Amino acid sequence: MGWEYRGSHGPYYTRSKKINGRVIREYVGGGEMGGIAALLDAEDRAERSAERAAWRERERKLDEAEEVLSSVSDAIEAHTRAVLYAAGYHRHKNGEWRRRREWQ
Repeated sequence: MGWEYRGSHGPYYTRSKKINGRVIREYVGGGEMGGIAALLDAEDRAERSAERAAWRERERKLDEAEEVLSSVSDAIEAHTRAVLYAAGYHRHKNGEWRRRREWQ
């Protein structure tokens, strides 16, 4: 996207678009028409950039929350195992918890 100068003609504004995998240059206009199109395109780019930044920030916050949740979950699991072992339970074949038999 940008202003182009060709020969003796004044500047004119073009856009690049990808159609069917090929980049196509679209002539928009020169003078005021080109200036308005350039401003609108700049606003669109700024808006998309702000949306991407907001998305990255949300992703970062979710990753932080996931890390905290994972550490809390690990602590709860360790505490649960300790309590069950202390109460006389064991994990049968690393599966379900069972109470140990008391032989006489």
